[in-house]
Amino acid sequence: MNKVYKYLFCLLLMGMGITQVSAQQKDKPADQKVAADERGYIVKVGDVAPDFEMTLTDGKKVKLSQFRGKVVMLQFTASWCSVCRKEMPFIESDIWQKNKDNNEFVLMAIDRDEPLKTVLSFKEQTKITYPLGLDPKANIFARYADREAGITRNVLIDRNGKIVKMTRLYNEEEFAELVKEIEKELKAK
Repeated sequence: MNKVYKYLFCLLLMGMGITQVSAQQKDKPADQKVAADERGYIVKVGDVAPDFEMTLTDGKKVKLSQFRGKVVMLQFTASWCSVCRKEMPFIESDIWQKNKDNNEFVLMAIDRDEPLKTVLSFKEQTKITYPLGLDPKANIFARYADREAGITRNVLIDRNGKIVKMTRLYNEEEFAELVKEIEKELKAK
């Protein structure tokens, strides 16, 4: 009888729109389908950012969880994305150049499903100096957003590993809010 009540309770919660999708996401395989919000995200502010390992363009391997205790910004990008190309100079000047010497800040671009040669050319063309990593088959991307969703997207993670801000596309007002949120998180300790 207890199982029946649990089942009915779960149905009631689902009917009210209360789910545990985001909380469960960190343990789900990247290819498992999860409901996305209107902007294509499958994570939300307040969630612990899904961990991943990535190879940077210089060959160094990094794991998101190794940066716990720091403020981390992830930028999902690709060479074919015109909005990414528009946003990247602002990330370079307004975020990276202002914070690159701060040991409490990490910025990593994650290139969606492109070979190293293409990614290196993209980095050179955009003149970015912040770290850029590879995301073969978009498996890292799929931990944060629907695999079919578009880019550019930025995810800001606090020192405890929780998502505090997410952006989509390049909007000057939203970007300015992101810059302010980074400053606020870096001042908090």
